[in-house]
Amino acid sequence: MIDKIKELGFDSVAQIPVTSIPFDPSLIKLCEMNTCGNYGKNYACPPYVGKTDELIEKARSYEKAIVFQKIYRLEDSFDIEGMNKGHEDFNALVDKIKESCEKHLDDYLVLGAGGCRKCSVCGVVDNVPCRFPDQVVASLESYGIFVSSLAEKCGMKYINGVNTVTYFGAVFHN
Repeated sequence: MIDKIKELGFDSVAQIPVTSIPFDPSLIKLCEMNTCGNYGKNYACPPYVGKTDELIEKARSYEKAIVFQKIYRLEDSFDIEGMNKGHEDFNALVDKIKESCEKHLDDYLVLGAGGCRKCSVCGVVDNVPCRFPDQVVASLESYGIFVSSLAEKCGMKYINGVNTVTYFGAVFHN
C-alpha cells in the first residue's frame, strides 16, 4: 500500500505504529466550536460521525497507519479558491487510495482532511440519509487525532512555508 500511495504523488508517506499516534478526545471541543463550519452539517463530522471515544477505540484497533501528506501552492495566504481546489484534489486522491484498499486489504480505515464533500449540500442538512455511505471519509481530527503532532511523529512538516496549504490523511490497517 505504501508504494501505491507514493505512486499517487503525495509529498510524504510514512508508516507508524498506531500506538504512536496522539489521540485526544478533547480535540472535539474545537469541532464543537464550529471553527470550520461543518459541525452538525456533515455526516463525516461531529456529532454525526460518531462518539469520539468509540472512534478512537476503532482507530486503535489497528496495528499500523500509513500517513500521507500533499502540499499545495497558493497565490497568497488568502487564496481560498486555491485551498478549495487543493482540498478537492486531495479528496480525489484519497478516493483512489480507498479504491486500492478495497482491492488489497481486508480490514482498513481511511481518514482524510476535513469533512466529506461528495455532495454540494450534505444530506444531514436536508434531513435525508447519506447519499454515498460507502464513500464517506471522515477526518483525522474527527477521530481525535492532533494532525500537527501526527506529522511530527512521522517526520513531516505540518506547515510547509508561505503560500502553501498541506492536507493529511491516513490508512489504518493490520
